[in-house]
Amino acid sequence: MSAGKLARIGAVVVMASGGASLACVDEAWADDYSELLDILKAKGSLTQGEYRGLLAHHLQHVHEAATSAARTQQYVPAARHMGTTAAHAPMRTAMGQAVQPPGQIEIGGNGMDPDYVLAQAQQAAASAQASAASAESTWLAAQHSMGLGSGMSLVRMEKYVPGKGLTFKAGPIDINLSGFINGFYTYNSPAGGMPVAGGVSTGSSGFDSSALRNGLLPAGLILKLSTTQNGIDLAAVMGMYPGINNAKNGAFNANTGGSPVGLGTAGIDFRQVYVTAGNKKWGTFKIGRDLGIFGGDAILDDATLLSVGSTGSNSAPGNTSLGRIGVGYVYADWIPQISYQSPTIKGFQGTIGILQPLDEFDFSGADGNGNAYSAASTQHSSPMIQGKVTYDFKIGGLSARIWASFLTQHQQDLTVSKTTTVTTQLLEADGVTAFPYSTTSTADVSVIPGQKHGVTAEAGEIGTKLTYGPAQFVGYYYRGSGLGTTGLFFDGVASNGRKRASEGYYVQMMYNFTKKFKLVGSYGVSNLYLAPGEKDPDLVRRNESEVGAAYYKMTDWLNLVAEYAHTSSAAHGPYKESDNSASGGMILLF
Repeated sequence: MSAGKLARIGAVVVMASGGASLACVDEAWADDYSELLDILKAKGSLTQGEYRGLLAHHLQHVHEAATSAARTQQYVPAARHMGTTAAHAPMRTAMGQAVQPPGQIEIGGNGMDPDYVLAQAQQAAASAQASAASAESTWLAAQHSMGLGSGMSLVRMEKYVPGKGLTFKAGPIDINLSGFINGFYTYNSPAGGMPVAGGVSTGSSGFDSSALRNGLLPAGLILKLSTTQNGIDLAAVMGMYPGINNAKNGAFNANTGGSPVGLGTAGIDFRQVYVTAGNKKWGTFKIGRDLGIFGGDAILDDATLLSVGSTGSNSAPGNTSLGRIGVGYVYADWIPQISYQSPTIKGFQGTIGILQPLDEFDFSGADGNGNAYSAASTQHSSPMIQGKVTYDFKIGGLSARIWASFLTQHQQDLTVSKTTTVTTQLLEADGVTAFPYSTTSTADVSVIPGQKHGVTAEAGEIGTKLTYGPAQFVGYYYRGSGLGTTGLFFDGVASNGRKRASEGYYVQMMYNFTKKFKLVGSYGVSNLYLAPGEKDPDLVRRNESEVGAAYYKMTDWLNLVAEYAHTSSAAHGPYKESDNSASGGMILLF
């Protein structure tokens, strides 16, 4: 092979392996790696110190590669060109230095040594490869230091959407943290009347009351972990709901009522603990503790969820107020359950579940003789069953949802609390003078003496939510047999073992005057009817309330609330009572 051909080969190798490698490899690694570091820093995956350290390490290797390339170019001796064609235009490396194109190079004298050209080309290529390998090694070390090895993705935060909480991605797992905190000053003024057994008004208390309290919602902190494995969407949810007032031990746990005494502590209500598994094609199963199916939409669409509504108790507030519970719907409650929700098909979706059976409960108490108004039960051989169907649709600018659901549960071995008084005549020592001596005892006895008696409680509901532009309407109705009022199975069965019928409804209008300001007005009623053969004039017949509220959205998180509520209760006899309350406060949701 001639010396001229060797020279040409050497020059091509220098440019291809030295200049071209530096121009492509080092530049690509420098650009890509620097941009990657910038992205990680912007997303918060790297601290400022980590970013500076990694960038400095990377630039050091880039500088070393560039220095090596510069030495190679500087060494090339001036060649005597015998001729250069127009096709051989000047070329430059990534460092901006000219590279002599191949042409006729004279070997000898001041010409280049082909062996030296090949050696320098190999050295430049090796330097570029070492820089790339070092950058990769540095990046892998950074991944390992941040716990991102084994193919795991970066921990990063998703774009924040108001009301949807904070979502982080850790590899294939989404971590969502959401919650709310609220506080209100509530002034309650009783309008008078006589006590109504099972009523929700405080009108007969006779005293005005002031309270710093929670509304219908306590505070809440909800953690949700979700991922997809083998085509199955999985989620785990835990929701903790603490109040701001002192808790008091009782049948309703954190919701029993408050204890405004020094050294008290707030109540913690762990309402939600459940898992879901499924997908959009086959539907989703749920197991754990969550809001009930029957009555769930009624409370979630209730505007007083973000305010106070009926206070329940204001002189000693508990974890929550009543809102519209007992004055328009029966509380859905948070119940252990196994349920299935179908996929959505043309706007329709169905849900069915078995739930922990709940006791019949004597909420109204006892009459003047110590005899309970209502029966109770604690025996359950079968679960509660609830189901629901929803239909969502749009017509022009109108968005609508219609839902209907049912509930059924068998209540076994019904008992009633009765007080028995035994009076005896005691004689004095003279055997003539006598005086009465009475003893009383209270016991739970069967509603039908000598028999175990049970009933099947049943209920159904229907509701709709319509939204058109800035206006929204909610309408709801329920009816039950043995369902009771206020809470599930509260006063649902009379002391004679017969079921009481109940029904209720509420209507609600909301109008958004601006993106920040809206007004809400609602009216609701809950009725409880006497069972066949029952005569209890003091038992509640009707609870009702009117609520008006104004909401102002100061920020994506913070809402200011002002509200007025009037609540009244009426018995089957002449007794009635009512009260008025005014509340002002704020609720923060994130």
